[in-house]
Amino acid sequence: MSNWFQCTVDYVKQSEDGSELKVKEPSIVDAINFTEAERRIIDEKTPYIRGAFEVKDIRRVNFAEVFDTTDDAADKFYKAKLEYITLDERSGKEKKTSVFCLVQAADFEDALGRLKKRMAGTMVDYSIFSITETKITDVYHYQVPAPKKG
Repeated sequence: MSNWFQCTVDYVKQSEDGSELKVKEPSIVDAINFTEAERRIIDEKTPYIRGAFEVKDIRRVNFAEVFDTTDDAADKFYKAKLEYITLDERSGKEKKTSVFCLVQAADFEDALGRLKKRMAGTMVDYSIFSITETKITDVYHYQVPAPKKG
């Protein structure tokens, strides 16, 4: 089970015309706690940002699944709200449980298609309640550290 944190990094980026822009980039990091999330986002961003940057915000986000891809055309992230429909064994009534997923896609239609494709093999009944584009720029999954030599 992943613990997802949204980390927002502020820095100054040079645009194509040479002017400087203040940028806020939210990324998602799989970490054990807030301290590890901060360390991981610093480690991940340092090679790609010239100059100083600051981790402005870290907050826990509740994603049941993150569906990312290596497809270069899929350059956006969409937050999808799903409702799982289950049967309460005691009362016999249907129960709806909301969960959120993050889907990497090129556009809304692509996000919907990728979400349906990933959910096709599930045994649970569900409905897609909403899909919203986010400002998230990257997702960093947990990676087991390499063993130290010595």
